[in-house]
Amino acid sequence: MGSERLETFICFVVNEIDIPYFRNMNFSSKLLESAVEEFSKLPGVGKKTALRLVLHLLKSSSTEVHNFSNSITTLKDNIKYCQKCHNISDEGICEICNSTKRDVSTICVVEDTRDVMAIENTHQYQGLYHVLNGLISPMDGVGPADLTIESLLERVRTGEVQEVIFALSATMEGDTTIFYLHKKLKDFNIKISTIARGIAFGGEIEYADEITLGRSIATRIPYENTLMK
Repeated sequence: MGSERLETFICFVVNEIDIPYFRNMNFSSKLLESAVEEFSKLPGVGKKTALRLVLHLLKSSSTEVHNFSNSITTLKDNIKYCQKCHNISDEGICEICNSTKRDVSTICVVEDTRDVMAIENTHQYQGLYHVLNGLISPMDGVGPADLTIESLLERVRTGEVQEVIFALSATMEGDTTIFYLHKKLKDFNIKISTIARGIAFGGEIEYADEITLGRSIATRIPYENTLMK
């Protein structure tokens, strides 16, 4: 068996078989061990997957590895957050907030940037966004003050906003956040709606298919209609 095929076979075994040797991983190189340790800190990446990624980088050219490293460093050093909606941006104000084609009277409230991307991919929504950067979760020590709620209220106070759409995941934390926001916004003379629950309870916005998510946006309903009578 050639060295490449052997390495592929080893990586397959490492990824697929859960035995103590691979759980404990005895490395022949401290540099390899350190790299695997750093990769395994990423969400959803275990030691076996981390090893496969590091071995792939070792096989790549120096230029490819340096480009990979530089892109991450540049991202961390230069990324900005939109001063209006808090979406990830290259500039102080993101392209969506800067666009003259967007409906400034409508704001869609989402948990994070991944949800903005998911909704944009539906091509069903032409308004603006507001990224909360999380959800209210007392169990995790996340309260209203930890989110960008105050800046949302400031945007509504300008008088330009006519509708706020809640597009948060159908989870306990999502519903808690929506309930809190509704109490804060109900005295403003605006329409408050939530996306239709075509998304299963407990589902995450970013994992919803584009058709379901698009229809949920298009068929949104007044939030008051979702409250228990």
